[in-house]
Amino acid sequence: MAGDDLDPEIRSFAAEMARSYARYPALDQVPLSEARQIAEKVRLPWRQGGPVMHQSEDLHLPTPHGPVRVRIHRPNPSPQLPALIYLHGGGWTIFSIDSHDRLMREYAARAQIAVVGVDYALSPEAKYPVALEQVLAIARLLAREPSRFGLKPERLALGGDSAGGNLALSAALKLKASGESILHTLLLLYGVFTKEISAEAARRYGGPDYMLTTAEMDQFWSNYLPANAVSDDPYATPLGAPLGGLPSTFLLAGACDILSEQSLFLAERLKAAGVKTELRIYAGATHSFLEAVSRSRLADQALAESAAFLSTELA
Repeated sequence: MAGDDLDPEIRSFAAEMARSYARYPALDQVPLSEARQIAEKVRLPWRQGGPVMHQSEDLHLPTPHGPVRVRIHRPNPSPQLPALIYLHGGGWTIFSIDSHDRLMREYAARAQIAVVGVDYALSPEAKYPVALEQVLAIARLLAREPSRFGLKPERLALGGDSAGGNLALSAALKLKASGESILHTLLLLYGVFTKEISAEAARRYGGPDYMLTTAEMDQFWSNYLPANAVSDDPYATPLGAPLGGLPSTFLLAGACDILSEQSLFLAERLKAAGVKTELRIYAGATHSFLEAVSRSRLADQALAESAAFLSTELA
């Protein structure tokens, strides 16, 4: 039966999320602005609580596509902290630094680092490569002026979940191609790195019991990529890109996720390219399962293990 392979606490999380969405019209039946509001409301209970920060502030930083809101969480009063630039998921289409605020605070507290969330422009209004170019501009600014933001030079990580993982890896590839060694490590959480999903993954995990469906993923790609996009553009679908020379990388995925195979394939290619790589795939976990940390021991374990990697790499 669908869902029987899920961890019980993750199954409860997925079921409650489905019940919450069922209170509203289907997202594909309402204007996009309303769909985004619904998605934020549904995620609201899951982002509440959690670690209290020493300081949190929102800023607007310049990019080639206009100012972008960023949120900097600081877990302690240290004047200089290593930092993780965090890119939220949502298929490049929904969600924000608000919907993912608890995840960012969890990483800040657990790794004792600053976390800088980036509210990049969403698709389809802002098609590829707008969000990617915004992320690159902000990463370069933080690396160029670390003291302005209370960050520790040469201790900068880049990461994100789902579509945010795609943007993080693509930005790292762009920086590598231009000879900019500003990143110390990557954190890629149940990321999407190619348009290809195997028939087996779609059959087993592509239904509504597993948080992300194949139909949703198809729509997200349609929203993100312009009509004239090159099918094998390595900065849009980075699984096929040359990976040598990337910084140390931590990949995390739920086994019951249509995207988990992509993390597995990427880890294999990273290791073959000589990149220090750690992969953790959690049995019984769905896409987005880290958001269940308030009631899931598995999510808590995954956050603890990935935060420990960050703490070690950025020490």
